[in-house]
Amino acid sequence: MEMLKWIQELFASYGYSVLFFGLLLEFIALPFPGETTMAFAGFLSYTGRLDFFTLVIVAFAGTTVGMTITYFIGLRAGLPFIQRYGKWFMFSPAKLEKTQRWFERYGSVLISIGYFVPGVRHFTGYFAGIISLPFRKFAMYAYGGALFWVLLFLGIGKIFGPQWMGIFHLIETYALWIALFAAAIAALIVMYRYRNAILLRLSRRKSAAPLETKVKVKVKVKVKETSKSR
Repeated sequence: MEMLKWIQELFASYGYSVLFFGLLLEFIALPFPGETTMAFAGFLSYTGRLDFFTLVIVAFAGTTVGMTITYFIGLRAGLPFIQRYGKWFMFSPAKLEKTQRWFERYGSVLISIGYFVPGVRHFTGYFAGIISLPFRKFAMYAYGGALFWVLLFLGIGKIFGPQWMGIFHLIETYALWIALFAAAIAALIVMYRYRNAILLRLSRRKSAAPLETKVKVKVKVKVKETSKSR
């Protein structure tokens, strides 16, 4: 309750900028209760004190700016910098190792689902930069995941109103599974939408495989005939 009172006072004093700068600083790995603040901001929009659409824009901007900054820090400074000065960003060797394990397990998709993993979302941007992930690929996963994350937690307060705290704790507990389920549904939708193109590409590959085999056989035969004639 003290945290909520503190967040409410911040909104009363600074308005929407609390959400932008708070989320930006959180992704640079400074302590800020981003998810709680978004859910409470959603509740304030339910009561009519804040505009929901503006909250979405501000929260999305703060999140993506913070993630982009960490990406370029990781890209330019590299692993030695993080290992040496990571403590200033609360980036301990244990957290670096944990993020690396999650990257090995989920690959680039972790950038999207990492928002829902405590202790990981703050460092996926750094690590994506450290491994020199192409910016276009990083942005696709980071910005798509940010939009879903922002809409989910702002939506809790907006939709459930006075009951937002109970729903918040429930979703916070199962957030990773919700994110994985949403990612699977999104992948199925994309596959269904572009099914004809996917089937066409697969059929081309199948038809190209026997042709490649025939070409290789012909090359081998010609090589043998050349060697015999010599």
